[in-house]
Formats: sequence, C-alpha cells, structure tokens
Amino acid sequence: MSNLSGSTTASTKTFLTSLVLNSAIAAVEITAFTVVRRYFRLIYEPRSLSVFEAKRQEPLSPRFFGWIFSVYNADYRMIKNINGLDCYFFVRFLRMMVRVMLPIWLLSWAVLLPLTSVHTSVAGNTDLNKFIFGNVAPTEQARYAGQLIVTWILTIWIWWNIKYEMAHYVRVRQHHLVSPAHSSTAQACTLLVMGIPPKYISESALTGLFSHLPGGVRKVWINRNLGDMPDLYNRRSKACKMLESAQTSLLRKAVKRSNKNASNSEATRRTLIEELVPKQKWPSHRLLPSWMPFSIPFVGRKVDTVDWSEEQVRELNMQLEQRREVLARDIARTTTAEVETTNRTHQIGAGKLNITIPAVPVAIPLVGARPVVDFSDQTYPPANGAFILFNTQIAAHLAAQTLTHHEPYCMPGSLKYVEVAPEDVIWDNLVINPYDRRIRLALSWAATIGLIIVWAIPVAFVGFVSNIRALCTTYHWLAWLCKMPVIVVSFIQGFLSSVLLAVLLLLVSIVLRVLARLEGIPQRTGVELSLMDRFFLFQVINGFLVVTLSSGIIASLPRLVNNPTSVPTILAQNLPKSSTFFLTYILLQGLSGTAGGFLQIAPLVMYYVRSTLLSSTPRAVYGIKYSPRTSDWGTLFPIITQLVVITLGYSIISPIINGLAFAAFFLFYFLYKYLFTWVNDQPCSSDTGGLFFPKAIQHIFVGLYIQQLCLCALFFLAQNENHSPSAIPEGALMVVLIVFTAFFQNTIRNSYGPLIKLLPLTLADKSYNGGVEAEQEVPPTADPSQLVPPSGPGDVKVTDYSKASTSESPQRLSEEGEISRPRDLDGNSHSQKRVASPSYTNESHASSASPSQKPIEIEGPTDFTHPAAVENQRVIWLPQDPFGFVREFELGLDSRSILHSTEGAEMNNMGRVDVTMAPPDEDVRRQVGGRSSTVNEDDMRAMRSLRAETSKSAEA
Repeated sequence: MSNLSGSTTASTKTFLTSLVLNSAIAAVEITAFTVVRRYFRLIYEPRSLSVFEAKRQEPLSPRFFGWIFSVYNADYRMIKNINGLDCYFFVRFLRMMVRVMLPIWLLSWAVLLPLTSVHTSVAGNTDLNKFIFGNVAPTEQARYAGQLIVTWILTIWIWWNIKYEMAHYVRVRQHHLVSPAHSSTAQACTLLVMGIPPKYISESALTGLFSHLPGGVRKVWINRNLGDMPDLYNRRSKACKMLESAQTSLLRKAVKRSNKNASNSEATRRTLIEELVPKQKWPSHRLLPSWMPFSIPFVGRKVDTVDWSEEQVRELNMQLEQRREVLARDIARTTTAEVETTNRTHQIGAGKLNITIPAVPVAIPLVGARPVVDFSDQTYPPANGAFILFNTQIAAHLAAQTLTHHEPYCMPGSLKYVEVAPEDVIWDNLVINPYDRRIRLALSWAATIGLIIVWAIPVAFVGFVSNIRALCTTYHWLAWLCKMPVIVVSFIQGFLSSVLLAVLLLLVSIVLRVLARLEGIPQRTGVELSLMDRFFLFQVINGFLVVTLSSGIIASLPRLVNNPTSVPTILAQNLPKSSTFFLTYILLQGLSGTAGGFLQIAPLVMYYVRSTLLSSTPRAVYGIKYSPRTSDWGTLFPIITQLVVITLGYSIISPIINGLAFAAFFLFYFLYKYLFTWVNDQPCSSDTGGLFFPKAIQHIFVGLYIQQLCLCALFFLAQNENHSPSAIPEGALMVVLIVFTAFFQNTIRNSYGPLIKLLPLTLADKSYNGGVEAEQEVPPTADPSQLVPPSGPGDVKVTDYSKASTSESPQRLSEEGEISRPRDLDGNSHSQKRVASPSYTNESHASSASPSQKPIEIEGPTDFTHPAAVENQRVIWLPQDPFGFVREFELGLDSRSILHSTEGAEMNNMGRVDVTMAPPDEDVRRQVGGRSSTVNEDDMRAMRSLRAETSKSAEA
C-alpha cells in the first residue's frame, strides 16, 4: 500500500499524464484538420461556399499551414458584421480574458511561486504541491502578506477591465441599435406586450393608448387563441414532408429502372412509371388509430403515401383557409366599443383549453373588483398579449420603459419585450396569463434547484475518482486500486475524471433548457438567457464547489481520521490540493477541446452518414450541405465562464493554473474567431444584440467572490508554530476587499444596468424614424374622422388601421418611390415591387459606418401573427429527372392546387439528388424578406425573376 507521500507525489504524475495525453490528442486533431480541411470545405469553411452572396466569405489560405495566418490576420471586429453582436461579444469576452490573464500569469509566477516553494515546506507537499497556498510553513507565515498584495493588484486589474468592457459594450450595442441597417427593420420597432387587461384587447384601443409616443403606431397584432389551427398547420407541414419524401423515392425507383429509349410523351409517362414501379411497390405507411397515443409496427390501416399525402395537403389547405376567413371576421369584430362592455362571461385562455365560467367580478387583494369581459361571440378570442409595430424605433423603447397601466400585473415592464422577430417567438407561451407565468417561474426554478442537488451525487463521485490515491491509502478494501500501474491510476485521476465531469455537465443542459422553456418565456432568445443563468449556477455548484470539497476532503481523510480535533487546520492545508483536478480540467478544455473544435469530427462524420442514409429529398440534401451551424449561447457561455470562475478561484491558491488558463483562453479565442468567420451562420432573428455579454461579466464577480472568501477563510485559519492565529490582519483586509468588490459590482449595475437593453431618449435623433415627420401614412379606406388630431404643433398624427377593411392594408412609401404593403392576414404580399438591399437582408448582418448616414429601406418581418394563421403551404420541392417522370407528379399536384417546384434540384441516372439553390420558399424569404416558409404565386414569380442572379452567385 502506498503511503501519504506517494499520494501527494501522484498529483504530479496525474498532471503530467494529463498534459502528455491531451497534448498528443490535440496534435493529432490539429494535424488531421490541417490535412483534410482543403478537401471538405463544406465542413470547414462553408461560408466561403454559401449560395447567398451576402453571406459569402473569402476562403482560407490553400497553403498547408496557411489557415493559421488567415485566422490570425482576420479582424475579430468584422464578426459583428458577419454573424451579429452575440458572436462578436463572445469572442470579445475571450479576448478580454486573454488580456486579463497575461499580467496575472506573469505576476503570480514571478511572486507567488517563490513565496510558496523557496525555503519553506510542509510535510507531505512535494512536486506540484510545493506551489500551493498550503505549502507556507508555520514559521514563514509573514509570506502571506505577499499573497494578499497580489490579490489586491489582481482584483483592481480585473475591475478596470470590467469597467472598460462594459463601456465598450454599451457603446457598440447602442450604435448597432440605431444604425440604419437595423433601426429601419420591423424587428427594431416592434414591442411585445403581455398581460393586457380586457379593456385594451383590440387594435384600436392599443393604438390609441400608445399614440402618445413619438411617431405613433403603425400596426397592431393581437395574440389569439387559435383553437385547432396550430394542430392543422403542423399536420399539413408533416403531410408536405411525407409527400416530398414519397414522390422523390418513387421517382428514384423509376429512374433506376428506366431505359434511355423510353418515351417522354404525356400519354405514356404515367403508364411507364407504373410499369417500372408496380403499384404495390409504391411508398406506403400505416395510419395511426385515433385511440393510440403512438404508432406500433404493423398496426393500423395501410395506405399509399403519395395519394394519401396529396389528399391530406389539399384538405388541410381548405380547412385552414376556412378558419382563416373566420379569424378575419373575428379580428374585424374586435373593436373598442365591444371590449368596453362589462358583466359578460369571462373566458380563460389556457393554451388549447377554453374554460367558460359564469360572469363574476374578479376580486384581487389590494386591488378590488374588476369588470370581466368576454369574447364568446368569437371563435378565436383574443389572448392577453399583442405585438405593436411603431413608426419609430425610439417609440418602442419608450413604451417598454413606460408605466403603462394603473393596476398590478397589467402590462408590467417585466412582460414587455423589444427587438422581437417572428422566427424567435414561442407561440405556445403567448397565451399564458401573468399569474400562471409566476407560478411556472417558481416551479421551474424549484425543479432546477432540485436537479442541482440530485446531480451533486454523481459529481461528488467524480471528485472521489479524481483522488483515488488518497482513498486507497485510507481504506484497506480499496487497496487493490493502488496496486494498479501508476500510469493507469494517473490516467483515471487526471484524464478520465475530467471527461466524466464534462459529460455530466453536458447531459444536464438538455433538462435545464426544457425547464427554462416551461417558465413561459415567449422568446427563444429569452429561453437561452434564462438557461445561461441556470446552467452557470449548476456549473459553479456542481462543477466547481462540489468537486473541490469532495476532492479536498478525500485528500484530508487520512489525517482527519487520526486527528479529528484539527479539522480547520487540516482542511486549510489540503483543500488547495484539489487544484490538481482543475489543472487537468483546464488542460482538457484548452488542448483537446479547442483542437476538437477545429477538427469537428462529429459534423464531418454526420455529414457523410446523413448524405448516405438521409439524402432522400432535395430539401434534405440542402439541409445536409448548406444548413447553417449555430451556437447555443445558453450552454456555451457558461462553459467559458465556469473556466473563468475556476481560474480566479485558484489563481492565488494554486498560481500554476494562471499560465494554463492564459493558454486555454487564447486557444479558445483563436478557435471561435475561426468558427464565427468561416463556419457558423447565426440567423439575425436569434441575435440579442449581445445581451449574453453583461451576464458573463457578472459571472466574473462570482469567481472573485469565491476567490476572496476562500482566501479570507484560509488566512483566518492559518496558524504559526505555536498553533496561534498568524494571519488575522490579512484576513481582515480580505474582508475589506470583499466589501469593495461588492460596492464596485453595485456601481457597475447602477451605471450600466439601465443602458444594457433599451435605448435612451438622447439617441432618438440618431435612429431611423421611418419618415413619419415628412409625411403621414393614411390608408386609402380609413375614415378621416377616425384620425386622432394632433394636440400641438409638434405632435404626430396617428392612424387607427383596425377600422379599415381587413382585406386592404395601409400603403407605405419607400425611399425609392415604390409603394409596398405588409402581408395581409392570408400571408399574401401586396408589394408592387420589392426593394432588395445590397448590404443587408433580414437573414444577414450588417453595420453602418455612422448612425447618421442615410438609412436604407429594408423589408424586415412584416407579420407577427401565429404561423398557422398566415403561412401558406410549404412548396413541394421535387428534383428534375433525366426522363421527365416528375412532370406526371406535377400534373397531380396542379390538379389539387398544391404549390410545387423543381427549380434548382436534379436527379441523375443513378437516382442521386443534388441541389444548386436554397428551397424555393426559403429562397424567396432570404431574397425579398418575409416570414419563413411563407410563399405564394406572386412570390414564386418574383423568385424566378431572381433565379439567374442567384445561380451565378452560387457558381462563383
């Protein structure tokens, strides 16, 4: 059995084993990346091959190691133009940590390493343990003054960097918000309001309420309980997907079995297909019985997939069209006069459930009785929220900051959301009332805390595994572990334990994302922001504190068992020894983690697996080849900030970690500068404008507090050779430093907190105003008497569009002179001519050189209604085949009025499908703006007019 000295010496072997192993893995991965990147450009630089010219980047250098210079010379500031501010500030955060850690590394190694190792030692501390806080001998306690001074210097340096970066963040974010490319979009001028009382659930009421803001309201979309429409919409999307897959599969079979002499006449094509592929060989599936919650093989009626899907799409198109007509009538009936009626039946909107109860006044403590309102005469009644599109950006931000209602829980500031994009909305969460939302919030966080507590058990096991040597020296029944080869024990303690911790942290992120969504947040980006808080809390408690305590206690077990009265002294000396595990964890993330990020082995393997097994339709092929890779900020940021907390927590206790952390942050910076320039493609709708960055800055304070509290405790526990406290002044000064840190954090919050999300009034003149000062918008069908007159010479007229006909939309005069209209209820675009911006679309990012330059008219998202109420059928995208068999399918689709297209997709003689463009509906959305998957005949004609230019860009 090994003794305690062998246990401490093993920490060095564990570290060296991890260093060698991670270095070898990183070297292999980087070499493989350097070799294969030139042959798999769709994996390693897809943005240089993008079919959209606005997204295309200059390729990496073709030289063998030329990519290193390409990435190094790339300007990280261009990332905000390429991928938005979220990506830019993530790379900026990594860059900041490199700048922070460089002087800390040099100072700590120059001062702290000699202080803890030269002419001082504690029994049992050898090799790496000579450089930890606990190696100061009882006779050399005066050396703690040096560690105190370094701690103060380190903290003040971090304070300065936080102040500098927060000032930069506010400046860049505000410049982005008021830039013409962004402020002229509908996303910038739209406010989502929840918790609207019944009196104001109408377009005209909300228009009048917010008409006091500069520029007034352009349009209002009321959230409604759509009943079965979302289910019909989802069923139609599923049927379209099945139809595409079935017809492409049938086409592939026919092509493979055909011969080149086959006739292509209309009269024989259908017969030829049936001769090549007998009817019984056509794609089929079984229908799920209505009483079964899930499908079971060989159970259910077998149907022909092609015929069944075509009929389903046709029927669902008709059903949705009928319900949309009813919805249009409901919208027309929702007026101010109706909603002011009281003492009617109160309808509770609860998702898909509508519970009608007798009319009673609702009494709320401290508020009193409130009149109740009913929309029982409507099939699709309003919910408690609305999207409000203002004529000016500053009006949306002022509305978000305004105290809107005189009663509690009615349109509070916490239920107002700016910078809303339709693609970012979680529609199912819009009908949740404020009281349910608070209950959901409490339950969601209770489940999160419970998960953290339960997950502490396997994480503590990882801490035990990281100190096997101490376990086997204490318990005889584990002595067999110490008899294993030293290299095996070192591998388990160093590399395997780090991998186990990374896997445990990865699994919990999936559950935490579900809990964040159940909270009732109406935006996907909001879910990611909530997930960032939850996952970071989990990382700090389980990924850092639990591992530290479990590993430190295990290291202290031999002495604790023999001398239980000296628990404080023993823990003070042995808790720093748990740093070995985190040294290996930093190595794992900094070497193997970053090298794996370059190699991207999983996307590479999945690309060929999917292209071989799942490339059945043109849409699937396009998704495999060109679907953008994105980042999940709710989990990515906490992984980095956890490394920051670990580094700061051990920066004084075990200063060796500072050099490793500096190298790790530099490699992460290099990696993500490459990914966000040549690989990733973050959609504009999911960009928060950098809201994750301030949260990451607050996470730095967590690391500072942990560091200062640990040092404070260690100073107070320190004893000299007479077993008397020897570092009371140092401990007292650490208490002062903790107070100063809290004061500085509070100052940062008070100074920059109000500026993080919303625009100040002083920037109103810098923002795009939509031309409301030049000319007022007047709908052709509006009654002039319905216009709200200006109360003063400086006021702006406001038009109530809800009184106009629902079949006609207000016109908007663009700067180029063409008249364009937003999409109406049916999703039809009434644009006479679409104006495409040369520098910005809704799906790409751009920034202006100056906020004062002439704004560009951009058509952004124009409809904030539930997709089930506005989006047309997804285009059936089929490939053109060498023998013209697809024409027979097109005739069948035409007979059922099903939208379809064969442009940009081809099938060769072997039945392999390839694409040269984006799917037709997505292509229209990217080229001319609008919502995803929304396309009609006018859009199809516009798409064909743009096809030649798009094809040339793709070939280039």
